[in-house]
Amino acid sequence: MISSRIVVLLCLAAGLGGALWFGQPHPAGAQAPGSPATINAADHADLQAAFDALPEEGGVVRIPPGNYDITEPLVLSKPETRVEGSGAATHIRNRNEEGEPALIVRHPKRESAESREDRRESFLWRVQLADFRISGNPKSGHGIHAEGINEIYVHGLSIDRNGGHGLNCIDCYEDPRINDSIFTYNAKAGVNLEGGHDIVVNGNQFEENQDALRCIDGFNLCMNANNIDDHLRHGVVIENTYGSVLSGNMIEECQGTAIVLDRDVYGVTIGSNVIAHNQGGGVDLRDAWGSSVSANTFTIMPNPAVRVGPKSGRISITGNAFSNSHNGPGTRREEDYAAKWPQKVYASGIELEGTTDIAITGNLFTGLIEEAVRTKGRCVRIALAGNVASDLGRKRREKLPAFDMSGAEEVTAGLNAIERGFEGSLK
Repeated sequence: MISSRIVVLLCLAAGLGGALWFGQPHPAGAQAPGSPATINAADHADLQAAFDALPEEGGVVRIPPGNYDITEPLVLSKPETRVEGSGAATHIRNRNEEGEPALIVRHPKRESAESREDRRESFLWRVQLADFRISGNPKSGHGIHAEGINEIYVHGLSIDRNGGHGLNCIDCYEDPRINDSIFTYNAKAGVNLEGGHDIVVNGNQFEENQDALRCIDGFNLCMNANNIDDHLRHGVVIENTYGSVLSGNMIEECQGTAIVLDRDVYGVTIGSNVIAHNQGGGVDLRDAWGSSVSANTFTIMPNPAVRVGPKSGRISITGNAFSNSHNGPGTRREEDYAAKWPQKVYASGIELEGTTDIAITGNLFTGLIEEAVRTKGRCVRIALAGNVASDLGRKRREKLPAFDMSGAEEVTAGLNAIERGFEGSLK
């Protein structure tokens, strides 16, 4: 009779043998049963041939290191597909000078889709692009043009010097994810998103594009822990979008405005960002409602650090720090009021223009060139409470009110700590 211990040992041995067998590599070119294809681009005449070799159910295209010069767009049109390179060593160089993108990701039916029903059938699902570089030239188009891709995933890409947007996502409706990539020196936006939903943009770097990111006609943008520097126009532009959050971003030295909210934006939180030395302003709420600007650091902002325009209202501005370059014994950067950008290094506060229902609470205003808060036009129902204001009016060197509310009605103010010389805080 075989003991139960021997039976157990035999079963374990059989299981281990099976595991070892299944763990062996497949013969070259073979696929595990039921798995999609794995395409090595080196086995094909060019990258387009490698993309065309994918079966209809998708697969993986691996692009080895090398420079890949193209003069017309590569087209990727299969769902459930991943294209991956070897980091920046895999470099697709767009030599086209007729405004064409380097890579188009799109369903074959998308171009001819006219009706809404046709468009529903022309989405691709789950396309992933990872770990390669795309560069262009001033006369080329977008780096990547992705249209109608649900659950697109962009990770570890370097996209630079394209004549259009770095990444142009049109109608990529469901759950776009853009992570750990770098977008530099593109003639338009680093990332342009139109018509997206539940968007994640995390841990990317943006340098010297026209704008860093544009989110148009979408909702639920989650943009966190990105580094945005030296843009030729704005940092982040959000239009006709609601229910979004921008937090933990560094936005510095844009020639325009760090963050612009326009065209029927509502329900947006801008919080815990560092917004530094942007020429056009910090946060410009041009057409935004029911939103908050909280716990941000605004430093050496020569134009309004926060502006609320006449098409905006119902805004909370809470717990922010507005400051110059004071570092204890003095200022780190001397203020030259006649200087041109980027030598302008002075600081400003909040401007309210023709707006209503604004709460300004718990903020710190120090080292500013003029007032902490000023109004323009008719502003109604403004609450000012628990703020600290000192070292104001540095440009004019004269006594002035900390809060110039001369154009406001129904103002409630109290418990503000104001340095002597700026008392009588309401003008």
